[in-house]
Amino acid sequence: MRASILLLLSATLLAQDTRYSPQNEEIPGPPNPAAFAAWLADIQHWRKERLIRIGYDGSQYSRPEFKWAQSSFIQPQMMIEDRYFYDPVAGKYTVDRYLDDLEKRYGGIDSVLVWHTYPNIGLDDRNQNDLLRDMPGGLAGVRQMVADFHRRGVRVLFPIMLWDQGTHEYGMPNWEATAKVFAEAGADGLNGDTMRGVPRTFRDASDRVGHPLVLEPENGLDSDELLMWNNMTWGYWRYSSAPAGPGGAPAPANFPPVPTVSRYKWLETRHMVNICRRWARDKTDDLQHAFFNGVGYESWENIWGIWNQIPDRHAEALRRISKIERKFAEALISPEWEPHTPVLQPYVYASRFPSRGLTLWTFVNRNEYSAGGQQIQIAFQAGTRYYDLWNGVELKPEIRGGDAILSFPIEAQGYGALLASSAETPGLSGFLSEMAALAKIPLQSLSPERRVLTQQVVPIAATAKSSAAPAGMVRIAGGSFDFQVSGVMLEGSNEIGVDLQYPWEDSPRRHHARTMVLPAYYIDRYPVTNAQFKKFLDAAQYRPRDDHNFLKDWKNGSYPAGWENKPVTWVALEEARAYAVWAGKRLPHEWEWQFAAQGTDGRLYPWGQQWDAAVVPKPDTGNAMAAPADVSAHPKGASPFGVEDLVGNVWQWTDEYVDDHTRTGILRGGSHYQPQGSHWYFPQAYKLNEHGKYLLMAPSKDRSGAVGFRCATDAE
Repeated sequence: MRASILLLLSATLLAQDTRYSPQNEEIPGPPNPAAFAAWLADIQHWRKERLIRIGYDGSQYSRPEFKWAQSSFIQPQMMIEDRYFYDPVAGKYTVDRYLDDLEKRYGGIDSVLVWHTYPNIGLDDRNQNDLLRDMPGGLAGVRQMVADFHRRGVRVLFPIMLWDQGTHEYGMPNWEATAKVFAEAGADGLNGDTMRGVPRTFRDASDRVGHPLVLEPENGLDSDELLMWNNMTWGYWRYSSAPAGPGGAPAPANFPPVPTVSRYKWLETRHMVNICRRWARDKTDDLQHAFFNGVGYESWENIWGIWNQIPDRHAEALRRISKIERKFAEALISPEWEPHTPVLQPYVYASRFPSRGLTLWTFVNRNEYSAGGQQIQIAFQAGTRYYDLWNGVELKPEIRGGDAILSFPIEAQGYGALLASSAETPGLSGFLSEMAALAKIPLQSLSPERRVLTQQVVPIAATAKSSAAPAGMVRIAGGSFDFQVSGVMLEGSNEIGVDLQYPWEDSPRRHHARTMVLPAYYIDRYPVTNAQFKKFLDAAQYRPRDDHNFLKDWKNGSYPAGWENKPVTWVALEEARAYAVWAGKRLPHEWEWQFAAQGTDGRLYPWGQQWDAAVVPKPDTGNAMAAPADVSAHPKGASPFGVEDLVGNVWQWTDEYVDDHTRTGILRGGSHYQPQGSHWYFPQAYKLNEHGKYLLMAPSKDRSGAVGFRCATDAE
């Protein structure tokens, strides 16, 4: 009991004396307008004391090389596999196409997080830096790509995954390896995936190599001290601040929550938060909180190859928000920022940002109906002019005593912006004209509905029909087949748009089931071996245009001694198809691969219903991936049709699916390689009702030491 009391007293002494304690990254707003003055004084006191407690030093925000982050309002996470970013046919990055699309749809971006790792990482032993070097053109190509973004005024970040400790070892501390490779790539910053604060060692390492990086953790900060060198953060906010009703009683549940205040921006107004809620379809809360706080937004749409496009209404809101924030970026870092400044309309909220010669207010209407008329009452100063920035018009104030009352409309769940200026604001006239033109289209007239991209399977051309099994192939008689399969990707839940859209489905989804009648066909008993692939190379004199990583484990044009019966790997989907055409064959459709492995009884594994580790290669769990087993080494793992080496040795190429933004290769069978230490690595799919979804970019990146293939051909 005594120990408990001492513990409680200790906790009390360590706590700050505040009525409005921050909740993770958010400070709750005042419970009602009457409480504003006491609320503001309380959080100002908390800030002053908190900065003293942590010994705050804001010098990292004054460094010229980091100031770009203070106006980096719009930042998407961009998958390198996005088809708007790279053209594999032309073999070149298409940065202008990517940026033009974003400018057209929501007004463009200020920085971009170029994502080159998850969810593909862990398919083989390449670590995150290896995958960066394997992007088309190598680091020289990446550096030119970064320069293309810079030419358009966009800064570039790459991610780091400290959980990636199970693949190829770095040979030096992670921060040193990161600083070195990001300097070679020309990056401006890094995003710390799953991290609550990037350690100071990464800043110091980048300084030592003469290429300082802005640090941006994904999940906020473990402690406020980290704010001193993490110039940016993402914001996963809960928006839980509830208003009070009459007499201070809680408001009914359907009342809109009071906007919360960014903890980190309140402590350091130059800190940039990019609010992120990747799976949200309605972006209203995110955009309103970003605008209210004068911070940024993570405009993430391609989520691991799953498309969650910003709906038209919210895209247009984002365009207008970002125009105002960019124009008045200096005001938004004002140390005199006053959130929840008093306004005149119920459930309309504003922030006040005083700056040199001007004051900016950002408004959000949390009501489901429009709020017109008088919005704010402020001290009148002669010579000051007032502008409704959102609608692009100058306002005539109503003077009442020593105050000016400003009136303007705000749409339902919409936005407003007010400027008071006592001096000439450069470019203001043109800016107002642009905003007035935009305001002619009400946000409420635009659709708030998400668009789901449809997918198509890439056709596989039929082969000549054989009446007898070609050498090395097994006849599959065909017939009725209950095809059931699910994607094993780690994220996306069961939302529409996840995984694939088969030709008989009307949208992509994770789980698939169809009874189909298959014609007879032949399939290779084993995956294609190194010896077989060598015959193809010698006969066809084949060499891919993009040959980086092509047959990476071969030397001097041939496979290592003793590898003739091992499955060929480090071949892209394109090379597998080229081999198949040369051999008079084709790649199997996924359902053909599964039927040949499963038969008609719905078994989970080729040999039966239970996993049997003795009939597959031993898992390889080291940092360096070992060679696969010989294709004939595990005959007890054969399917009911006698097809072998289907599971647990190498993944096998089957179909390809495309939509407007993504190409996907469907991999079957899993592999022997299982990197350890994190559940975020590419998941295995040993069961016959599971498949792997491998995002495709270019052969140099797509080739893997864990992926091979087998062929099929049509039967009479």
